Amino acid sequence: MYADDLVRPWWDALGVEDPLFDVHTHVGTNDPSGFSATVPQLRAALSTLDARAAVFPLTEPDGYRAANDAVLAEADDVLVAFCRVTPDDPGEAARCVEAGAAGIKLHPASDEFDLGDDRLDGVLGLAHELRLPVVLHAGPEVNPYGDTLLAVLERFPGARIVLAHAGLTDLAWLSGHPRRNLFFDTSWWSPTDLVTALGTIPPGQVLFGSDVPYSTPTWGAHATARCAQYAGLTAQEVASVLGGQTRRLIARDDLADLGPAPMRVPRLDPLLERLYVYLAAGVEATKRGESPGQTLDLARHCCHVPSGHPHKAVFDSVWELLDRYEKHAPHMSTGNQYAPGWDLIATAAIVARTPGPPLPFA
Repeated sequence: MYADDLVRPWWDALGVEDPLFDVHTHVGTNDPSGFSATVPQLRAALSTLDARAAVFPLTEPDGYRAANDAVLAEADDVLVAFCRVTPDDPGEAARCVEAGAAGIKLHPASDEFDLGDDRLDGVLGLAHELRLPVVLHAGPEVNPYGDTLLAVLERFPGARIVLAHAGLTDLAWLSGHPRRNLFFDTSWWSPTDLVTALGTIPPGQVLFGSDVPYSTPTWGAHATARCAQYAGLTAQEVASVLGGQTRRLIARDDLADLGPAPMRVPRLDPLLERLYVYLAAGVEATKRGESPGQTLDLARHCCHVPSGHPHKAVFDSVWELLDRYEKHAPHMSTGNQYAPGWDLIATAAIVARTPGPPLPFA
């Protein structure tokens, strides 16, 4: 999927050998967004890293019973089925859990409901009773959950609520103030958000998620691990983020307490900050299906630092990624709204924002 083979050296350079468990992947072909992923595509993407994943349906305008059954039928040692439910069919969660679902997905934006809907009480009560993980969409189009989220956490303390996409909706006020039964997955492209979550949330409460088909396990694992290392997490803590804690969630086991957040995110070199800003602007354009345009020329200009600069290897690594983009993107396609090669530019943005962790070819 996407440019995984071209991104792979940056993942390999990190030296991570821990088993991976991706808490956030989708399958389906009917999502109005135009994004899709089949089970064979997901399995192939996971196999490159020998990873496991929790999987749930993409948006299904006609309801989720058939889609949930299709996901349940694929459950095995690699894929762990989660059911996607709405307040319109609150009994669906119990039906799927009885059939083997290990968790629940709630998407208030695409499925047009409020987290505070009373009809979700049975779903959340089930999650509380059985200690189930509940992946809750927290993307940019959702308003902050605020007090509604706090009420859910207090009323259903046994439920393990996982705010998707680094908790974009509520990270500003939750940062540095974690709740025991609240987790954050890393299914987001911006390293600033990932570093904030990994640096200010206890490591036992951050979970690797890729968001297939909006990203891939390879891209997501690299982004998560590089940001975690940059934020100062130990090897044990990185292993927990990349899969250890998710395996405990899936098994409904007691969770590992890895202590407080590191709270020691380093200050970024101003020359790297210049580079990162242009790269981030380029990523945002490609995610709208547009060319990054002049932002890449500006990023290239930023890379001309003196040979003795302490982060020269980072600038060189970004240059290599931009070379790969310019060489390969014209011959690639994504099958969705993203412009080809978006993930190469997004990887460059990650590298620019997180100096310190190992790099390939350095």
